[in-house]
Amino acid sequence: MFVNVKKISNRKISDIAAEQIQEMIEKDSFKPGEKLPSVRELCEMFGVGRSAIRDALTSLQGKGIVQVKQGEGTYVCEFDSSRLFNSHHLLPGIKDIQELFQARKMVETGLAEMAAKNRSEADLNKMADLFSESSALGWEADYEFHMAIAHAAGNEILIQFVQFISETLKKSMMDFHLYIQQQPELVKQIEDQHRNIYLSILNQQAEQAHKYMIDHLDLVEQLLQRSILQVHLY
Repeated sequence: MFVNVKKISNRKISDIAAEQIQEMIEKDSFKPGEKLPSVRELCEMFGVGRSAIRDALTSLQGKGIVQVKQGEGTYVCEFDSSRLFNSHHLLPGIKDIQELFQARKMVETGLAEMAAKNRSEADLNKMADLFSESSALGWEADYEFHMAIAHAAGNEILIQFVQFISETLKKSMMDFHLYIQQQPELVKQIEDQHRNIYLSILNQQAEQAHKYMIDHLDLVEQLLQRSILQVHLY
Protein backbone atom coordinates (compact mmCIF):
# COMPACT_ATOMS: atom_id res chain seq x y z
CA MET A 1 0.00 0.00 0.00
CA PHE A 2 1.29 3.46 -0.93
CA VAL A 3 0.61 6.28 1.52
CA ASN A 4 1.54 9.92 1.07
CA VAL A 5 3.54 11.13 4.05
CA LYS A 6 5.40 14.31 4.82
CA LYS A 7 9.11 14.14 5.61
CA ILE A 8 9.74 15.07 9.22
CA SER A 9 11.99 17.85 10.52
CA ASN A 10 14.32 17.37 13.47
CA ARG A 11 12.06 19.23 15.94
CA LYS A 12 9.97 16.91 18.13
CA ILE A 13 10.43 14.03 15.72
CA SER A 14 8.58 11.36 17.69
CA ASP A 15 5.61 13.64 18.43
CA ILE A 16 5.26 14.61 14.78
CA ALA A 17 5.57 10.98 13.70
CA ALA A 18 2.86 9.98 16.20
CA GLU A 19 0.60 12.77 14.93
CA GLN A 20 1.03 11.70 11.30
CA ILE A 21 0.44 8.00 12.05
CA GLN A 22 -2.67 8.94 14.02
CA GLU A 23 -3.88 11.12 11.14
CA MET A 24 -3.38 8.20 8.73
CA ILE A 25 -5.43 5.95 11.04
CA GLU A 26 -8.19 8.55 11.34
CA LYS A 27 -8.33 8.83 7.54
CA ASP A 28 -8.64 5.02 7.27
CA SER A 29 -5.25 4.53 5.63
CA PHE A 30 -4.95 1.88 8.36
CA LYS A 31 -8.19 0.32 9.57
CA PRO A 32 -9.16 -1.06 13.01
CA GLY A 33 -7.51 -4.43 13.60
CA GLU A 34 -5.01 -3.90 10.77
CA LYS A 35 -1.31 -4.39 11.37
CA LEU A 36 0.86 -1.30 10.82
CA PRO A 37 4.04 -1.49 8.74
CA SER A 38 7.10 -2.67 10.66
CA VAL A 39 9.29 -0.22 12.57
CA ARG A 40 11.86 -0.48 9.77
CA GLU A 41 9.23 0.29 7.12
CA LEU A 42 7.87 3.25 9.13
CA CYS A 43 11.42 4.58 9.48
CA GLU A 44 11.80 4.49 5.70
CA MET A 45 8.37 6.09 5.12
CA PHE A 46 9.06 9.03 7.44
CA GLY A 47 12.82 9.27 7.00
CA VAL A 48 13.57 9.07 10.75
CA GLY A 49 15.37 6.76 13.17
CA ARG A 50 14.04 3.69 14.95
CA SER A 51 13.94 5.35 18.37
CA ALA A 52 11.64 8.11 17.07
CA ILE A 53 9.21 5.56 15.62
CA ARG A 54 9.28 3.43 18.77
CA ASP A 55 8.55 6.51 20.91
CA ALA A 56 5.72 7.50 18.56
CA LEU A 57 4.15 4.03 18.79
CA THR A 58 4.51 4.05 22.58
CA SER A 59 2.70 7.40 22.69
CA LEU A 60 -0.11 6.10 20.45
CA GLN A 61 -0.42 2.97 22.54
CA GLY A 62 -0.78 5.16 25.64
CA LYS A 63 -3.71 6.91 23.94
CA GLY A 64 -5.35 3.58 23.13
CA ILE A 65 -4.98 4.12 19.38
CA VAL A 66 -2.64 1.18 18.66
CA GLN A 67 -1.62 -1.99 20.46
CA VAL A 68 1.97 -3.19 20.37
CA LYS A 69 2.12 -7.01 20.52
CA GLN A 70 5.55 -8.27 21.47
CA GLY A 71 7.03 -10.38 18.67
CA GLU A 72 4.05 -9.74 16.36
CA GLY A 73 3.94 -6.05 15.54
CA THR A 74 1.67 -3.05 16.06
CA TYR A 75 -2.06 -3.15 15.39
CA VAL A 76 -4.70 -0.43 15.10
CA CYS A 77 -7.07 -0.83 18.05
CA GLU A 78 -10.66 -1.90 17.45
CA PHE A 79 -13.47 0.44 18.54
CA ASP A 80 -13.96 0.46 22.32
CA SER A 81 -16.70 2.61 23.82
CA SER A 82 -14.65 3.04 26.99
CA ARG A 83 -12.14 5.04 24.92
CA LEU A 84 -14.62 7.65 23.70
CA PHE A 85 -12.80 10.31 25.72
CA ASN A 86 -9.75 9.75 23.51
CA SER A 87 -11.68 10.62 20.32
CA HIS A 88 -10.31 13.64 18.46
CA HIS A 89 -13.01 13.81 15.78
CA LEU A 90 -14.94 16.55 17.53
CA LEU A 91 -15.51 19.91 15.86
CA PRO A 92 -16.55 22.04 18.85
CA GLY A 93 -19.13 24.79 18.66
CA ILE A 94 -19.42 27.86 20.90
CA LYS A 95 -20.97 25.95 23.82
CA ASP A 96 -18.38 23.18 23.55
CA ILE A 97 -15.58 25.76 23.52
CA GLN A 98 -16.99 27.42 26.63
CA GLU A 99 -16.97 24.09 28.46
CA LEU A 100 -13.53 23.12 27.16
CA PHE A 101 -12.13 26.46 28.32
CA GLN A 102 -13.75 26.00 31.72
CA ALA A 103 -11.80 22.76 31.95
CA ARG A 104 -8.61 24.44 30.67
CA LYS A 105 -8.89 27.19 33.27
CA MET A 106 -9.34 24.70 36.08
CA VAL A 107 -6.48 22.47 34.97
CA GLU A 108 -3.92 24.78 33.35
CA THR A 109 -3.92 27.39 36.10
CA GLY A 110 -3.02 24.61 38.53
CA LEU A 111 -0.38 23.31 36.16
CA ALA A 112 1.16 26.79 35.91
CA GLU A 113 1.39 26.91 39.72
CA MET A 114 2.92 23.42 39.85
CA ALA A 115 5.36 24.31 37.06
CA ALA A 116 6.53 27.35 39.06
CA LYS A 117 7.42 25.00 41.90
CA ASN A 118 8.77 22.00 39.97
CA ARG A 119 10.34 23.38 36.77
CA SER A 120 13.84 22.37 35.72
CA GLU A 121 16.40 24.31 33.68
CA ALA A 122 15.48 22.20 30.66
CA ASP A 123 11.80 23.09 31.14
CA LEU A 124 12.63 26.79 31.32
CA ASN A 125 14.79 26.65 28.18
CA LYS A 126 12.00 24.89 26.29
CA MET A 127 9.41 27.50 27.34
CA ALA A 128 11.72 30.40 26.51
CA ASP A 129 12.31 29.06 23.00
CA LEU A 130 8.63 28.48 22.39
CA PHE A 131 7.13 31.76 23.54
CA SER A 132 9.64 33.60 21.36
CA GLU A 133 8.57 31.47 18.37
CA SER A 134 4.82 31.58 18.95
CA SER A 135 4.04 34.39 16.51
CA ALA A 136 6.08 32.85 13.70
CA LEU A 137 4.93 29.26 14.14
CA GLY A 138 1.33 29.86 15.14
CA TRP A 139 -0.71 27.02 16.56
CA GLU A 140 2.11 24.52 16.83
CA ALA A 141 4.37 26.68 19.01
CA ASP A 142 1.37 27.78 21.09
CA TYR A 143 0.42 24.14 21.70
CA GLU A 144 4.01 23.17 22.53
CA PHE A 145 4.33 26.10 24.96
CA HIS A 146 1.29 24.97 26.96
CA MET A 147 2.49 21.35 26.83
CA ALA A 148 5.92 22.43 28.10
CA ILE A 149 4.20 23.97 31.14
CA ALA A 150 2.25 20.74 31.69
CA HIS A 151 5.43 18.68 31.49
CA ALA A 152 7.20 21.05 33.89
CA ALA A 153 4.38 20.48 36.39
CA GLY A 154 5.19 16.78 36.31
CA ASN A 155 1.74 15.14 36.43
CA GLU A 156 1.36 12.55 33.65
CA ILE A 157 -2.44 12.26 33.97
CA LEU A 158 -2.90 16.03 33.60
CA ILE A 159 -0.48 16.05 30.66
CA GLN A 160 -2.75 13.59 28.83
CA PHE A 161 -5.81 15.65 29.77
CA VAL A 162 -4.27 18.81 28.28
CA GLN A 163 -3.32 16.83 25.16
CA PHE A 164 -6.93 15.70 24.75
CA ILE A 165 -8.33 19.23 25.04
CA SER A 166 -5.67 20.61 22.71
CA GLU A 167 -6.34 17.96 20.07
CA THR A 168 -10.08 18.59 20.34
CA LEU A 169 -9.53 22.32 19.83
CA LYS A 170 -6.83 21.92 17.18
CA LYS A 171 -8.80 22.96 14.08
CA SER A 172 -10.45 25.88 15.90
CA MET A 173 -7.11 27.06 17.30
CA MET A 174 -5.43 26.85 13.89
CA ASP A 175 -8.19 29.08 12.50
CA PHE A 176 -7.77 31.34 15.55
CA HIS A 177 -4.08 31.85 14.79
CA LEU A 178 -4.87 32.75 11.20
CA TYR A 179 -7.39 35.25 12.58
CA ILE A 180 -4.98 36.99 14.97
CA GLN A 181 -2.16 37.09 12.39
CA GLN A 182 -4.21 39.75 10.63
CA GLN A 183 -4.06 41.92 13.76
CA PRO A 184 -0.47 42.44 14.97
CA GLU A 185 -1.62 44.05 18.21
CA LEU A 186 -3.38 40.81 19.19
CA VAL A 187 -0.31 38.76 18.32
CA LYS A 188 1.79 40.99 20.57
CA GLN A 189 -0.78 40.73 23.37
CA ILE A 190 -0.64 36.93 23.24
CA GLU A 191 3.18 37.00 23.14
CA ASP A 192 3.27 39.31 26.18
CA GLN A 193 0.96 36.99 28.08
CA HIS A 194 3.14 33.98 27.27
CA ARG A 195 6.19 35.94 28.41
CA ASN A 196 4.50 36.86 31.71
CA ILE A 197 3.56 33.23 32.34
CA TYR A 198 7.11 32.13 31.56
CA LEU A 199 8.69 34.78 33.80
CA SER A 200 6.43 33.90 36.74
CA ILE A 201 7.41 30.22 36.35
CA LEU A 202 11.08 31.21 36.00
CA ASN A 203 10.88 33.23 39.23
CA GLN A 204 8.86 30.52 41.00
CA GLN A 205 5.92 32.87 41.59
CA ALA A 206 3.11 30.33 41.73
CA GLU A 207 0.28 32.78 42.45
CA GLN A 208 1.39 35.06 39.63
CA ALA A 209 1.60 32.08 37.28
CA HIS A 210 -1.99 31.21 38.16
CA LYS A 211 -3.16 34.79 37.55
CA TYR A 212 -1.33 35.21 34.25
CA MET A 213 -2.62 31.87 32.97
CA ILE A 214 -6.26 32.70 33.77
CA ASP A 215 -5.88 36.13 32.12
CA HIS A 216 -4.38 34.46 29.05
CA LEU A 217 -7.08 31.79 28.74
CA ASP A 218 -9.84 34.37 29.24
CA LEU A 219 -8.46 36.41 26.33
CA VAL A 220 -7.91 33.41 24.05
CA GLU A 221 -11.44 32.13 24.69
CA GLN A 222 -12.91 35.56 23.89
CA LEU A 223 -10.88 35.91 20.68
CA LEU A 224 -11.53 32.32 19.64
CA GLN A 225 -15.28 32.78 19.90
CA ARG A 226 -14.99 36.03 17.95
CA SER A 227 -13.00 34.29 15.20
CA ILE A 228 -15.58 31.47 14.97
CA LEU A 229 -18.44 33.95 14.68
CA GLN A 230 -16.56 35.80 11.94
CA VAL A 231 -16.08 32.55 9.99
CA HIS A 232 -19.80 31.80 10.30
CA LEU A 233 -20.70 35.27 9.09
CA TYR A 234 -18.56 35.00 5.99
